[in-house]
Amino acid sequence: MALDHSSNLTPSLDWLYRGTSEIFPHQPDSQDPNEQLAARLVQADKPLRVKLGIDPTGTDIHLGHSIVFRKLRAFQDAGHTAVLIIGDFTARIGDPTGKSEVRRQLTEADVRQNAQTYLEQVRPILDFDTPGRLEIRYNSEWLSALDLAKILELLSTMTVGQMLAKEGFAERYRKENPIYLHEFLYPLMQGYDSVAVEADVELGGTDQKFNIAVGRDLQRHFKLKPQFGLLLPILIGTDGVQKMSKSLGNYVGLGEDALSMYSKLEKVADSQIESYFELLTNLPMDQLPENPRDRQKLLALTIVTQLRGEDAASDAQKAALTLVQGDAKQADAVPEFSLETIQFPAKLFYVLNASGLCASSSEARRQIQGGAVRLDGDRIQDTNLSFETPTDLKGKVLQVGKNKFVRLVM
Repeated sequence: MALDHSSNLTPSLDWLYRGTSEIFPHQPDSQDPNEQLAARLVQADKPLRVKLGIDPTGTDIHLGHSIVFRKLRAFQDAGHTAVLIIGDFTARIGDPTGKSEVRRQLTEADVRQNAQTYLEQVRPILDFDTPGRLEIRYNSEWLSALDLAKILELLSTMTVGQMLAKEGFAERYRKENPIYLHEFLYPLMQGYDSVAVEADVELGGTDQKFNIAVGRDLQRHFKLKPQFGLLLPILIGTDGVQKMSKSLGNYVGLGEDALSMYSKLEKVADSQIESYFELLTNLPMDQLPENPRDRQKLLALTIVTQLRGEDAASDAQKAALTLVQGDAKQADAVPEFSLETIQFPAKLFYVLNASGLCASSSEARRQIQGGAVRLDGDRIQDTNLSFETPTDLKGKVLQVGKNKFVRLVM
């Protein structure tokens, strides 16, 4: 997974290469700082400006998203300036990368609210406090000021053929799915962000190479030194099969409580353990426990500690063990769900849906039928089980499988 960095220029730059899929341009034997990022870092006489753009198109960030933020923090710790661009303008278009159809356009209010949620979730990762180490910019600052002449200039830097070479566009064109002209503007606007902030380096997932390369081209067009692109892998989800995604249910959200995070992470597939350690922790890869179960526990404890602190991680570990042993009543760290939102009498499958333990009432029924639902440790198999008043459920722990649970409160 990691990029080969066998270069005599980089004895102290392991942080740069850890978990990195690709750096471009990259000429390993060259000492020209314009051809090798390591040489640029070694020879830099001032902090580099390292760009990461995020489009707040939703409310949640998961561990897969955190990989680029962790690399941005590594640049901060090395003395460079992180330039975090909130795509409040571009989010209203939506990145077409990997999409088989046009994305719903968001309102300005939607984007601003999502942005604040994003910033709160990444606060444990980035250095917000050291002066000069973080700039937070909103790209509406420059994109909303573009006039038609400037937009035409941007459009003139790329051909339709080049746009159709972009993954996603080509597939949609082949299938005769609509591609709208405003979608062509997205990579150009994101690329113009690099011009506006004079980025030296841009970070992104491996699916962002096209957009980052557009930024390099636009910087050349505007007579600036082109940025380096640093690409990071897409994280496989906790199922060990597909990429981490909230819609697939194989994710660990940065906004989740410590116990939920720990319980998911201690069950990460064996095939993905090393990848998780490499991408989501700073632990030495040659010092990991040999026992697979010990690795899972160390992974869960380390990541939860990074995001929630030592005390919360320790409490989560103890509570997870208590739940596994079946004593749900003693698991103090279980997240709470208020029954005040439920109208009684209520069936248990409705409570499962309303609490977020199941995505729908039909899923809740299936989980009950499959024996995955427990109430205070007792397995429930009656899909029509009903409760007359909230006091019948108050204080009890409702659990689905081994990873999802809430304490029902008033």
